[in-house]
Amino acid sequence: MASRFTRLTTSVPKLTRGYAAAPTIIKAPITLYGLDGRYATALYTAAARQNVLEAVEKDLKSLTQAIQKDQALRGFLENPTVTRSTKMQGITSAMKKTGKPNKITENFFDTLAENGRLDQTSKVIEAFSQLMSAHRNELPLIITSAKALDKNALNKIVDSLQKSNLAEGKKLLVSNKVKPDILGGILVEIGDKSIDLTVSSKLAKLNKLITDSI
Repeated sequence: MASRFTRLTTSVPKLTRGYAAAPTIIKAPITLYGLDGRYATALYTAAARQNVLEAVEKDLKSLTQAIQKDQALRGFLENPTVTRSTKMQGITSAMKKTGKPNKITENFFDTLAENGRLDQTSKVIEAFSQLMSAHRNELPLIITSAKALDKNALNKIVDSLQKSNLAEGKKLLVSNKVKPDILGGILVEIGDKSIDLTVSSKLAKLNKLITDSI
């Protein structure tokens, strides 16, 4: 596995074949770990060198939409019995439905196919999205509630957090998740921090207090 991965990480120019090498040293905005993080970082570096980050991101979003709409495609990519060339044809076909993909994107998936890592496609795309958010100085904010929050309530929470130190001066990338089993209140996840103000959490603490006192 290591030798296959080395082909990608120690030789990023492979992703940029057909282009003149740029002298600038590119550094990813955040450090990601794991196989998916390392592949995503290599893709980010290659795309940044050619100033095509947005184009590559667009290609990956198109592929993500195709995978989300077609569960058969996802299973196809993760199926170890399907040949690499067949998987590559499937990915190329999915991306071309919304236009010709960037050469960097094509070369990247060629590399994934050669390394037998096309089953990591969704994880790599997710990791690349994290890099792009950091690149734009964005900070993910997930607000979980028992039912969807109305616009005014959501805006009040976001405005308050945006002015706090928790936002770190970054633009908040907001999403409201609905999870009925929290019963009420909200769970706020901002970056790597969380604030649990849910009813279910309070009840759990109360139950523990009662249990411990018996």
